[in-house]
Amino acid sequence: MLKKLSNYFFQGLIFLAPIGITVYVFYKAFVGIDGLLRLPYPGIGFLITLMGVTLLGFLTSNFLTRSVFELLERIMTKLPLIRLLHTSLKDVLTAFVGDRRRFDRPVIVEIIPGSGVKALGFMTRESLDAFHLQDQSAVYFPQSFNFAGNVLVYPRKQITPLDVESSKVMAFIVSGGITES
Repeated sequence: MLKKLSNYFFQGLIFLAPIGITVYVFYKAFVGIDGLLRLPYPGIGFLITLMGVTLLGFLTSNFLTRSVFELLERIMTKLPLIRLLHTSLKDVLTAFVGDRRRFDRPVIVEIIPGSGVKALGFMTRESLDAFHLQDQSAVYFPQSFNFAGNVLVYPRKQITPLDVESSKVMAFIVSGGITES
């Protein structure tokens, strides 16, 4: 009887914890943005922020205003310390979303040839000839339960492309292999 009750408790916890944590994170985001903007109603600051970012996205893709944003971008790439931060952040963000997505080629790599030990990752560069590494490719391996990863260089013959949606492979890796879909 006690074992059954404890199983029910843990099943409820497994169901409730992700929902509760998600709600808490969004609540903190709402309150944080509202606090910065000093708005009396929770959530309005978050909505204003979403609308502002969307408007900025529209303006950067609009023919009439695009040149202004391109000028700002060129200025940012000419300033030494700012260039490093700006280009790094832009590259990371565009790797996940947009037209120049980089994590769209899932692969499986045999870590040590003949060992049978393999790792899931994403090919980010087919050729590394610019580094004088002929027949080598760059593969990014995200870490489980983390927003970090490693880029390793492998001979192309050790890399096998996967015919699977990139988002499914990323979810599988980041979840530590427990996500089923």
